[in-house]
Amino acid sequence: MAMEWKRGQGCPLVFFLIGIVMIDKKELEALVEEGLTGTDCFLVDVQVKPDNVLVVEIDNEEGVDIDRCVALHRFLESKLDRDAEDYELEVGSAGITAPFKVLGQYKKNIGNEVELLTKAGVKLSGVLKSAEADKFVVTVTKKVKSETSKRKVEVEEDLTFGYDEVKYTKYLIRFK
Repeated sequence: MAMEWKRGQGCPLVFFLIGIVMIDKKELEALVEEGLTGTDCFLVDVQVKPDNVLVVEIDNEEGVDIDRCVALHRFLESKLDRDAEDYELEVGSAGITAPFKVLGQYKKNIGNEVELLTKAGVKLSGVLKSAEADKFVVTVTKKVKSETSKRKVEVEEDLTFGYDEVKYTKYLIRFK
């Protein structure tokens, strides 16, 4: 017996379970790496957000232009099957003021002024001196009391940090 719906009784609810196929993050990372082969770009981040929104961030030593993003976008679209997986794809460069996420960004910014926040809550700025797989070095300028003068003098000091010791490191823009 079918139920009859009458105006004023509210709307009958019907639920459907839709099988949404999520794109695997590791597979997407592998495709991005393949698409970047032979270029001077490196992968910064891949995100697979709800509703299959795919966000890819890339970078290189000189900065990423729109043509490089378009080329990677087209490459990825040629490798993904829109009939099997509905998705939205965004390819862009890492933002200049965004925190560094990969070693390549640290290396790119050697010699530049950076800001970092340690997990202990200390905020520092200095020049990024070096970056290795497990640590990086920032040269900071401090004012210390001189033994020979009443005035404080500026002294440079190299501070070494493990990546797990900082909440973020990012390029510091100064307007002079």
